[in-house]
This record gives sequence, C-alpha cells and structure tokens, in this order.
Amino acid sequence: MTAQQKKGRPATGGAALRQRVTEAITEAAFAELADAGYARMSMESVARRAGVGKAALYRRWPSKQAMVTELIRGKVTDTLPPTPATGALRTDLRELLTTFRGQLANPLLARIAAGLLAEASHDDALAEGLYTGVTAPRRAAAHAILRGAIDRGELPPGLDLDLGTDLLIAPLAFRVLVIQGRSDDEYLETLTNAIEAALRAAVR
Repeated sequence: MTAQQKKGRPATGGAALRQRVTEAITEAAFAELADAGYARMSMESVARRAGVGKAALYRRWPSKQAMVTELIRGKVTDTLPPTPATGALRTDLRELLTTFRGQLANPLLARIAAGLLAEASHDDALAEGLYTGVTAPRRAAAHAILRGAIDRGELPPGLDLDLGTDLLIAPLAFRVLVIQGRSDDEYLETLTNAIEAALRAAVR
C-alpha cells in the first residue's frame, strides 16, 4: 500500500493504473467463474475479459487457484464484520445469522459457490485455500460466540464446539445456497430459536 493510500488519499499515476487493472481483473475473474465455472476458466480467459495481458495476472498471482482463493477471501472475508458480542447467546446468534445471510444472499457468490465447492472436493489446493480464506474465519467467529456463552453459563461446559459450530453455519448455508429457500427475518427468528435449543443438547 502506498503512503497516499495509507493516508486515505486516492492513488495517482502508476499506483492508480495498477489499482484499475486489479479491479478489472477482479471483475473479470468473478464473471468467468459465474459464466464458465472454475474448471473451465483460465488465466487467459480472465485476462482476455479484463482487457489485459496474461503477465498482469501472473505478476499478482502464480496460478488460477491462488488468484481465485485470494479474490474470494477479499470478497467474503475481508469485509466480515466483527464477531457479535452482545452479552447474550440469543442476540449473538441472531446477529451472526443476519451477517451470514447477507453474504450468502450475494447473487454473484451464490452463482459461483456450488461450483467451487464441487471442484474443491477433488482439488486439494483449492479446498485448502477456500477453507483458510472462507470457512476458517466463520468457524472462528462461531467458536467465539459459543465460548462466550459457556463462560457466561448459558451453555454447558461439555458442549461439542465443532458440532455447535456446524449448527450455527450449516443450516442457513444449505437453505440459501442449495435449496434457495426463503431466509427472511421470520425464518431467522425461528432458526435462532432452533439452534439455541439444539446447542443445549450438543454435549459430548
């Protein structure tokens, strides 16, 4: 990051050009993922759509996998709000679910998520990149909420944290990404109640 960017001033000259190229590549990469899918997209197709040479991509990323995982991380993780800390399990759960719903409902991410998950099942490097950049931060947020509830006595000390985290994340992800069912506020209220009750029984 340049000194100008650190001070909040717009980049100029070469820095501004690099920023515009990066933005064009990012837009092109997501468009290629949505239109062609991960398996069929290539560095060449992204460069062509972005209107730049392949060298512009390879100066930034060594491979397609590295490019995709970094861009996904920037899209859905670097903008992840702070972990809820309302002082009560129920309101923490409700805020977390609202945040996840907002990100899962992003039309572009919804279009590419299923394909990426399918590819990750037989591409270890992609799977690791997605876990590190996307899954791990969300599981960490869920763990923090659960540990806070245990410390306050709202959940039993023997809670299975991994199972509890699955309960916080998986139902909404399945609802939005797989069956594309409604996830309005009424649904989130019901889901919050169900998860809270299930957590009390999720003891090792």
